[in-house]
Amino acid sequence: MTANTAPPKVPAVSGASGAPARPPRRVPASPARRSGWTPWLYLLPALVLLGGLLVYPIYQLGLISFLEYTQAQVSGGEPTTFQGFGNYATLFRDSQFWQVLLATVVFAAACVLATLFVGCALAVLLTRVRALPRLALMMAALGAWATPAITGSTVWVFLFDPDFGPVNKVLGLGDFSWTYGRYSAFALVLLEVLWCSFPFVMVTVYAGIRAIPTEVLEAASLDGASQWRIWRSVMAPMLRPILVVVTIQSVIWDFKVFTQIYVMTNGGGIAGQNLVLNVYAYQKAFASSQYSLGSAIGVVMLVILLAVTLVYLRLVRRQGEEL
Repeated sequence: MTANTAPPKVPAVSGASGAPARPPRRVPASPARRSGWTPWLYLLPALVLLGGLLVYPIYQLGLISFLEYTQAQVSGGEPTTFQGFGNYATLFRDSQFWQVLLATVVFAAACVLATLFVGCALAVLLTRVRALPRLALMMAALGAWATPAITGSTVWVFLFDPDFGPVNKVLGLGDFSWTYGRYSAFALVLLEVLWCSFPFVMVTVYAGIRAIPTEVLEAASLDGASQWRIWRSVMAPMLRPILVVVTIQSVIWDFKVFTQIYVMTNGGGIAGQNLVLNVYAYQKAFASSQYSLGSAIGVVMLVILLAVTLVYLRLVRRQGEEL
């Protein structure tokens, strides 16, 4: 006789009160997780616009730099051929390119340092003068900032003109030509670039200084710290994010100066002694119809600016972590 065996019964898991436990329920996604894509939807129109204004031109710039693209190709007389890195090899073998690159780096560094020094000094001055002088200085600075580059350059050329300019008469320099010598021409352009660039630094740093709690500055002053010590040890560390922005902006603006050099030195000075990369690229692309070489110079400038910006941000972040 065979006995029927039933499968063993699994005991029900009871909760704390002895009732059978319910299976776990799926937790719905939080509203923050569900709305993770919402900010990107708001930014989508701006991203599409920036893509059309920035990404596509950069793509075309890089594409032309790898092609043989001269006036013959533009007019359709000859087919466009792929050169690879041939344009870059031609550019790097040109000794004038390295001279212009060195001059551009030195000139841009001098402009950035002068702009930051004058802008920060005047920003501190704005915090120590009364309302009326502060308003007059702000209006004068904003007027210089709003002046178009070609207008400001033309005015500065007239002011320093050897025959009719008032500067030579006041200084007693006679018929001294500022644009004849290489270094005097660069100095003249530097002054004009400084004149139209320091207001941005001044206004931005002044806004940052006003945001610093007055108790911190008063405590440093009561401890006997000098004004330079207060700026170096108190204000500058607290203004680091603002100083990063104005420094990067100044590097980008001053490294690709074009209008001031082109107008004030008549296209780069005598025998190209005052050329910078932007004017050099213009001469290669449009004066010589070597559009591929001009594009290659533009790509080199883009890479240099990206490298300088990334290195500077890395150094600033490292210093911030050490503080």
